[in-house]
Amino acid sequence: MIGVIGGSGLYQMEGLTNVREERIDTPFGAPSDAYILGDLDGTPMAFLPRHGRGHRFNPTEVNYRANIWGMKKLGVDWIISVSAVGSLQMDVEPGHMVIIDQFIDRTKGVRKCTFFEDGIVSHVSFGDPVCKTLRRFILEASHESGAVTHDGGIYVCMEGPQFSTRAESNLYRSWGARVIGMTNLTEAKLAREAEISYATLAMSTDYDCWHEGHDDVTVDEVMATMGANVGVAKTIIRSTVSRIVAHGGDAPAKGCMRNACMTSRELIPAATLEKVSLLVGDYLS
Repeated sequence: MIGVIGGSGLYQMEGLTNVREERIDTPFGAPSDAYILGDLDGTPMAFLPRHGRGHRFNPTEVNYRANIWGMKKLGVDWIISVSAVGSLQMDVEPGHMVIIDQFIDRTKGVRKCTFFEDGIVSHVSFGDPVCKTLRRFILEASHESGAVTHDGGIYVCMEGPQFSTRAESNLYRSWGARVIGMTNLTEAKLAREAEISYATLAMSTDYDCWHEGHDDVTVDEVMATMGANVGVAKTIIRSTVSRIVAHGGDAPAKGCMRNACMTSRELIPAATLEKVSLLVGDYLS
């Protein structure tokens, strides 16, 4: 099972058959929307608009835990995240693709970015926050699509929902960051805890507000560029899926939580254990 998290429209892919919706109840609340399930060339797929259809949840309001837990419940092993980003570097023009490999966290600590709390503590390795194997598949697929594609780069994950100040934008540029967005680091952290291989296809839509030769980023600009690139994103997703299928075997993230839990099994409250049993129950039995 392969999952895709992105904007509305990405589940309306040519060749997707047996399309149906499924709503999932999770111990962490309701996901952003119903999951759109279907088969792409025989491969089961699950699509989810992270902000809900109609874009109803701002980046802080998105229930990332429910979204990822629901993917796990459906049997998803790989997540392709499609995301609009602002460019922080001259060479990443609007319309370009960036296959990011690192994150900087500039959220404010109000988001729930771990499943492990309320009596259980787990620490998972996160030095390489995206799956190298899946990242390579997306990179190859993006090059194959003909899109101008940048290999690697730092994604600054800010809180939002406001866009950056000019001072912030220039600070992030001085750090060497390549793009800025509001969602993907939170997803990546939770996907790692769920042992799901995760990587991002970032679509540059604007120059944030640092570029003196361009107007400051606006919603109209973001939506126009995203709309123009939906077809390219679908092509990249389809090609990535074929590479995952050809890869065979387990997703690389499987097993990463085996020794991550620090808490003695007998001390974990029953209610907490029930919440995380889908994720690490086999390791705590």
